[in-house]
Amino acid sequence: MTEAKTGDVVRINYAGRLTDGTSFDTSEGRAPLEFKLGEGQVIPGLDAHVTGMAPGAKSTVTIPSDQAYGPHRADAIQTLERAKVPEGIDIKIGTQLQARTADGSLLPIRVVGLDDATVKVDANHPLAGKDLIFDVELVEIVEAA
Repeated sequence: MTEAKTGDVVRINYAGRLTDGTSFDTSEGRAPLEFKLGEGQVIPGLDAHVTGMAPGAKSTVTIPSDQAYGPHRADAIQTLERAKVPEGIDIKIGTQLQARTADGSLLPIRVVGLDDATVKVDANHPLAGKDLIFDVELVEIVEAA
């Protein structure tokens, strides 16, 4: 039977959860996730796990944080003067914002603390520093490399 390999376009069904059982994402109720193996379109640990699977195969994998969204970096948390946040934005804990980096690209950030003078923001991915568990089914190899 054919196995998925680097360069193949594949479709998977998946359910992702944290090690404490908290669900964070699933393809249930949606079309299977389609991506090209080896192109960095999904987290490295999931890409590596699907490589070698045969269509119809189901498995569960625990992906360590360094093969998922990386470590939680303390230097990605910053405190800004409240005046630097544009007027008219309702700021509360959990608010998603975007910051412009030095090279002009947009960086998603999340408000994690605030007071009258400052806003504390976190640029870490919400799943950074967490090991992830995925139930995976390789639905099909759409296009072989």
